[in-house]
Amino acid sequence: MKRILVPTDFSEHAEYAIKVASQIAKKNNCEIFLLNLLDLPTHMNDAVSSGVNIPEVMLYLRKTNERLEELKEESYFDGLQVTAEARIERAFEGIVTYSKEHNVDLIVMGSHGSSGFQEMFIGSNTEKVVRASDIPVLVIKNEITEFKAENFVFASDFSGEIKKPFQKLVDFANLFDANLNLVMINTPNSFKTTITAEKIMSDFIKNFSVNRYSLNIYNDANIEKGIINYSNSVDADLIGMCTHGRTGLAHFFNGSISEDIVNHAVRPVITFKI
Repeated sequence: MKRILVPTDFSEHAEYAIKVASQIAKKNNCEIFLLNLLDLPTHMNDAVSSGVNIPEVMLYLRKTNERLEELKEESYFDGLQVTAEARIERAFEGIVTYSKEHNVDLIVMGSHGSSGFQEMFIGSNTEKVVRASDIPVLVIKNEITEFKAENFVFASDFSGEIKKPFQKLVDFANLFDANLNLVMINTPNSFKTTITAEKIMSDFIKNFSVNRYSLNIYNDANIEKGIINYSNSVDADLIGMCTHGRTGLAHFFNGSISEDIVNHAVRPVITFKI
């Protein structure tokens, strides 16, 4: 891991993410990219794309770049290589595009989450990035003085389709010498006996080189509650999930447990695209 992208709107939650990203960067000698995005109305965006200078937009970009330069001087960036840029682009699309352009290895985002009608009809930019990004996304909800991943929970059904993203998770866990709490959530609608669940997890993990791990089975009313309750019970530093990145009607009807966890968990969550 060499490059970390942190989108910022200069909010409190964005600062939480920046501070965590700087801690990870110092631990792993990474470069940090700060990105601010201005999402314009369609008619203004078309005009700017055609080369028309709109005074208000140009002023915004100038002031934003000044703020980014000031941000780069914060003490938590001491000793780090930091690149900052302001762009005119839709937030979640711009984040994904920028990460590909700069071969970013990790996106760190702040989020306050969403719920109810806001979650159903609007969603958050963080949730959309989790759904669309091909690289891991680490979501930070609160200020963390010292980011740790020593007690790392990974919840899954441990099917074959997650083998590729799981290797990325293992690499991340090994960077922090984490203890991986591998957990399968048993629910009334998806129940497996202890023997069956343990065999599935044991057969899965033997294909990977994990420094430290444990196999766990947790019973709850549904998977989301099970993941959150289990994470609370072991006082997890971090929750890891794999996501299919469904969009459109498939996402509306099927939902995504990973995105629900991103929205509702208080603890940091890192997602890996299947």
